[in-house]
Amino acid sequence: MVSGTATPEARSTAPALRFITCGSVDDGKSTLIGRLLYESRLVYDDHLESLGVDSQRFGTRGAEPDYALLVDGLAAEREQGITIDVAYRYFATSARNYVVADTPGHEQYTRNMVTGASNADVAVVLVDARKGVLVQTRRHSFLVSLLGIRHVVLVVNKMDLVDFSEPAFQAIVRSYRQFADTLGFRSVVAIPACAVRGDNVTRASDSMPWYHGPSMMEYLDALQLAPSDETAGFAMPVQWVNRPNADFRGYAGRIVAGWVRKGDAVKVLPSGRESIVDRIVVKDGDPEEAGAGESVTLTLRDALDVSRGDVLCRRDATIECAAQFEATVVWMHDEPLLQGREYLFRQASRTVLATVAPVKYRINVNTLEQQPAERLELNDIGVVELSLDQAVAFTPYASNRDLGGFILIDRLSGATVGAGLLHFALRRSQNIRWQAIDVDRHVRAAQKGQKGCVIWMTGLSGAGKSTIANLVDRGLVAAGRHSYVLDGDNVRHGLNKDLGFTAQDRVENIRRVAEVAALMADAGLVTIVSFISPFEAERRMARALVPPGTFIEVHVDTPLRVAEARDVKGLYAKARRGALTNFTGIDSPYEAPKAPEIHLDTTVLTAEGAAERIIGYLLEAGIIGSLDGRPEPGKAGPPPTVP
Repeated sequence: MVSGTATPEARSTAPALRFITCGSVDDGKSTLIGRLLYESRLVYDDHLESLGVDSQRFGTRGAEPDYALLVDGLAAEREQGITIDVAYRYFATSARNYVVADTPGHEQYTRNMVTGASNADVAVVLVDARKGVLVQTRRHSFLVSLLGIRHVVLVVNKMDLVDFSEPAFQAIVRSYRQFADTLGFRSVVAIPACAVRGDNVTRASDSMPWYHGPSMMEYLDALQLAPSDETAGFAMPVQWVNRPNADFRGYAGRIVAGWVRKGDAVKVLPSGRESIVDRIVVKDGDPEEAGAGESVTLTLRDALDVSRGDVLCRRDATIECAAQFEATVVWMHDEPLLQGREYLFRQASRTVLATVAPVKYRINVNTLEQQPAERLELNDIGVVELSLDQAVAFTPYASNRDLGGFILIDRLSGATVGAGLLHFALRRSQNIRWQAIDVDRHVRAAQKGQKGCVIWMTGLSGAGKSTIANLVDRGLVAAGRHSYVLDGDNVRHGLNKDLGFTAQDRVENIRRVAEVAALMADAGLVTIVSFISPFEAERRMARALVPPGTFIEVHVDTPLRVAEARDVKGLYAKARRGALTNFTGIDSPYEAPKAPEIHLDTTVLTAEGAAERIIGYLLEAGIIGSLDGRPEPGKAGPPPTVP
């Protein structure tokens, strides 16, 4: 048995309206939704009994029921009295069905709010009548506008705590509208409320006779959303290639735009190959057509190469393919977004590598001012340029959320670190094509009698990387091999002389060198890179640029005390005095390799012995072949003079 006023028989069978409740901490979002569930007869009697017990233990209303506890399901939420996760609840009125997402107000859980808003039609923004419009109110409103929500209900809650004052309500409405008028909402409706008592939530309030508008639910029941465009071009990202047997090959996914019918001409993006829809397969048979929101399996008349992440669309669709974009990013991680660092980019069902360069600006959520920035910190919102390692099919987010939205994922931890919206493809990406070259890496390797590779030497300053790199280079040249050293200090005199030593500059420093090293390896050179390269993420990025087996990570492992005792350049002394900041090992971290191809313990190895180990590895791996009786590495004497 359920409690409340509405009857289940009266509930609508119409498609659900999805809305999100958002705002700052303790504005009453969970209480509002709990009241809605109670009024909609979706609270069973045993739940009400447990609510009474929980209200005594965790509630904030004394002996009265604390309706927020109907929503705050996590134990941590109940104990702390906050919302952490996104709580989805379903209820109905006689007018329509609803799906509501209760999202956290705390700044550190902004990522959860973005998740809840990504599929909503309407945003209910709550404001505490005592506190007015706060920074988090503005941040959530700005995010709501970015995510394409065009209807806002401003609920000024806890009106009982300001004696149901109309002037207090009007002052908050003026403040909010002044900010929201720049965000492009189609409608902003303000409603004074007291969620805990139900005033103006589902029924009109006797305590505020000066308010003549609808209650929140009366407004939502009557709200007419813009109809979906049924003529929009069909698009479906492929989630799965379905091959149950040799006689069936289908492409499963959810249609994100338009309609598809048997016999329609379609194409596959980004390849551009074309075919005809042969069947539309669902659980109950083969319908003649299917539309946006439906999950189907399509078979094609032709045997095409279609993979997960490809997009099926109409032959005449205007969906673009590109690998470079301008995008808005909401950063959701404690570690900042750094220019030049690689992340996984996931859009619909496609995952590729992405590099952010540059960050164009950060947006001040209070003033909407564009502020210069080189990185994005937790909860920052900024506009960036993205470069992907493969082209993806897309539309601007404003046209389609599924094809224009994406998330960024940390490659090492797998954590979602950012969410974003694609604006447009950069024009330069449309003007650049890969030029095929007949002489490839294999031809160049055969010409030199060796395989091109990258020897990536990493370790603390003073570990001996440059000394060992020089000895390896001398040994290889004396043996008639082709090698080159990219040294950290030398490169900063030219290619990277514009970079400093901040975290983002260090990332860019390694990115540039990694690209150059990959080109040299492609030319058939044994490329010896001698850089501190303190971050695992950048070394992993450098490895990904060359074919498997041709990246040799060498950890020149020297304890900090030993490296500091050497201090050939006097850098450790400067760092200890505070005259040099962001110095690895002192006030900037060094992430040691977990599984390098070669580990050199310089407390037991001489520089000559370390060089011998490296060249020995090259011989064993078949990179350089026999040295043909040439001098041993480290014993080659001075390099030959070049006239």
